[in-house]
Amino acid sequence: MRTKTKKRRKAWLLSLLCALFTLGIIGGYIISQNQQESPKASETKDSGTVKKNEKASTPTQKSNDPIEEKVDHLLKQMTLEEKVGQLVIVGFQTKQPDSLITAMIRDYHVGGVILYDRNMDSPNQVTHLTSDLQRLALENTHQIPLIVSIDQEGGQIVRMRDHVSPIPSQQYLARNKNQETVYNTAVQTGSELKAMGINVNYAPVLDLSNLDSRSFGEDPQKAKELGEKVIAGFTKSGITATLKHFPGNGRSNIDPHKDTSAVQANQLDLENNDIYPFKKIIEEVNHQNFFVMVTHIKYPAYDKENPASLSPIIIQQLLRNKLGYKGIVVTDDLEMGAVSKYYSYKELGYSAVKAGADLLLVCHTFDSQKEVINGMIEAVKTNKLSEERINESVKRILTYKFSSTMMDAQ
Repeated sequence: MRTKTKKRRKAWLLSLLCALFTLGIIGGYIISQNQQESPKASETKDSGTVKKNEKASTPTQKSNDPIEEKVDHLLKQMTLEEKVGQLVIVGFQTKQPDSLITAMIRDYHVGGVILYDRNMDSPNQVTHLTSDLQRLALENTHQIPLIVSIDQEGGQIVRMRDHVSPIPSQQYLARNKNQETVYNTAVQTGSELKAMGINVNYAPVLDLSNLDSRSFGEDPQKAKELGEKVIAGFTKSGITATLKHFPGNGRSNIDPHKDTSAVQANQLDLENNDIYPFKKIIEEVNHQNFFVMVTHIKYPAYDKENPASLSPIIIQQLLRNKLGYKGIVVTDDLEMGAVSKYYSYKELGYSAVKAGADLLLVCHTFDSQKEVINGMIEAVKTNKLSEERINESVKRILTYKFSSTMMDAQ
């Protein structure tokens, strides 16, 4: 009897477990069916959530690009005078901030400075100098840092030669060294510049020439490859490179510091040779890592009247539109004879910006710098130059200044 009772209990328990298991399956099925049968309610709730999330995500999406937000905010706050000042890079004569460079930074709001041997005694002194100059800039209303720039090409063009590592000429590097040496030389040079508070170097030179020691030679492919190595080395060190002198002045025998000249070559020849290194680097390298410096030489194949630095055909149509360059365009020094003999400084400033340049180098004289700046302000007020064109360049400059590339070089 006991055995039969035990068997009955086991059978009852098994039946109960089976029943519970079945009920669980049925319950799950009913729930899933309910979810499928009421899609409209579910979709309505879900779509409402999506819409709310979309609205809520708009500020988040904007904050994903804080630099753009900061730049747009600054542009709205800046006066015309402050914006115009940002377009100018100036030189000065002393090893400490004197009254003239102080006025350029405080009163004229210049965007940056260029250093020469006249400003440099030792790495320690230069570090203090650049720190003092940045402090002056950050005392201004909008606290916009300076571009601190230099020509440190190598060979004959080396600032403070006795206090920096040896920098061979580009010609020597191209003939005697491999790409790795070119890269390592650029890293070393860039590291020393960065340590002194410099953030832009006007190098490498991409002009094609077998005679000029500043050139990598006449082979456009070699100039492109070695130019890329220089940019990579500078970028590694937190320094912005500069490709010069667009569209390539290796064919000219006249020094643009002294007078003007013209390159007599057709467009096909220029684009297959002189322009080729610029074109390929623009295609292959991040535009935030380099500026393009435009020469004062004339290229009648493109523009019969204007030097490249004042030519909308060369800067806007060729460099910007055809080659697709989105970065900063800087002029060669506006105090060079190639342009200063034929134009007033008031004309030079607004003509270069109107043509498409973003940064104007005025490397030596306080009076010339004032004229360039005042000429641009006057041109806007007399409708010779639009403020929209000014804004376009200022936005490009401020975006660069607040990017990690430049800030890392501080």
